[in-house]
Amino acid sequence: MSTAVYTHSECLSHVTPPGHPEQVARLVAVAEALDTPGFAALERRSAPLGEIADILRCHPQGYIDRVRAAIPEEGAGVVSLDADTHVMSGSWNAALRGVGGVCAAVDAVLAGEVGNAFVACRPPGHHAETETAMGFCLFGNIAIGAKRALDHHGLSRVAVVDFDVHHGNGTQDLLWDEARAFFISSHQMPLYPGSGARHETGAHGNVFNLPFPPDTAGPAFRRQYEAEVFPALENFRPELILVSAGFDAHRADPLAQMALVEEDFAWVTGRLCEIAAEFCDGRVVSTLEGGYDLPALGASTAAHVKTLMEHAQ
Repeated sequence: MSTAVYTHSECLSHVTPPGHPEQVARLVAVAEALDTPGFAALERRSAPLGEIADILRCHPQGYIDRVRAAIPEEGAGVVSLDADTHVMSGSWNAALRGVGGVCAAVDAVLAGEVGNAFVACRPPGHHAETETAMGFCLFGNIAIGAKRALDHHGLSRVAVVDFDVHHGNGTQDLLWDEARAFFISSHQMPLYPGSGARHETGAHGNVFNLPFPPDTAGPAFRRQYEAEVFPALENFRPELILVSAGFDAHRADPLAQMALVEEDFAWVTGRLCEIAAEFCDGRVVSTLEGGYDLPALGASTAAHVKTLMEHAQ
């Protein structure tokens, strides 16, 4: 079995204001990291445009219409949805590629076409709440993928693991009342967006938050995952594991103060793949979230995808 990578050039058309950390160069850094001889075996696929029907599983039509209406015409500059989240003429299709990439990856992995998959698209998605674009995010890509697996493919238990340094408040909001989904987020606290306390457990006990203090490094991160995250995930017995792969917990990242390195991301990826092998035939779909130091982002993505490839065989 192979590992598929889904991406599309339209994700480069989501251009943010100068100096914005969620920039086109992020995806360039990811593409360059995966364009080396060590990744020749990757199955490279084009991320399709997402379907509105899939987005509607998480966001109401009124919200979708507001996002679409906010997109300016070509040449009309940038529109700010909030202080952090901006759109321009290419943002709509870029956002749809993110949705479509995750859904296509879910379809391919569940069909057995590939062993696992990584979606290299932007803008990211895990901060987008039901009716609120925020934190650089427009649509909740990973939650939409989870709902596709549940509603379209008929799965009963889908797990989402988010190791981005920021709490996945959007994914939590979108899956809060979804008893068939188990959402796990590890993140720095205190930090944007301010949510993600341990007492936030979902409507059905289906949310597990693991906040870390600033300066947390690999050994403490690994101990807590072994002690809490992996046992909770195994107890859930997922039929599919989705991963919000943010690499901004890296020690070089400018937006946070955790101290992980590439080897830590490879380790957590490998352990998630091992659990997937035990419970769901190795089925893992990962999508890019944060990571704002370009060299660290490229190296961390390479470590993550290399590990997926090792476990897809």
